[in-house]
Amino acid sequence: MARTLILAIGAATVLLAPAAAQAHVSLHPNVVPEGAFATLDIRVPNEQDNATTTKLAVEFPPGFLDVATQPPPGWRSKVVTVKLATPVKTDEGTIDTQVHEVIWTVGHGAGIPPGQFANFPISVAIPGKEGDTLTFKTVQTYSNGQVVRWIGTPDSEQPAPTIDVSAKGGVLQDVAGGEAGPGPQPEATTATPAAGATATKVVKESSSNGLAIGALVVAGLALVAGVAALVTGRRARARA
Repeated sequence: MARTLILAIGAATVLLAPAAAQAHVSLHPNVVPEGAFATLDIRVPNEQDNATTTKLAVEFPPGFLDVATQPPPGWRSKVVTVKLATPVKTDEGTIDTQVHEVIWTVGHGAGIPPGQFANFPISVAIPGKEGDTLTFKTVQTYSNGQVVRWIGTPDSEQPAPTIDVSAKGGVLQDVAGGEAGPGPQPEATTATPAAGATATKVVKESSSNGLAIGALVVAGLALVAGVAALVTGRRARARA
């Protein structure tokens, strides 16, 4: 009976333990209206215990005609462009190149230390149309020479960061996990319509709270069952 109680308590402890969050390179916000001029953060975590992140190379999907960067302290950036097959006419004139890649490297800094992350801001005009998913294949290099390629599908171990293009004139949103998608979300707030400005709004994920409550209920039932089994066993021995 004591063993039953120990097992029940052990099960309850496992259920109550939070699942380890897996850190990936990601974009914030990750739901952006069609045609919006937005500032996005490429968030880069360090997943090594004994090395720093010293280089980041992000490949842009087609359609980005220009990009402005703001490297974190100690970093420098380089924008790589390619020729357009067909030049594009804009209010500022004809553009014959598009952004192919942005590369950040450590200058006089120490990079991203273990257990930390850094944001790499970019300012861009969003191409594509509502319903599109823009994929930014990313290569992360560490000081020990290890290279991590964030180029996979969303369900892979090393997914590429993405943003979903929502309806034109909508809101910018930061949506967690698999909930990302075009269209307005319940808790989104309208972006400020100032030229070149971006308002990042966070949509809270409620599914994690539901899982936590469910785990508490199951753990409680398991604990009660274990105690009941122990009490019943003692009574049976006493009667014998």
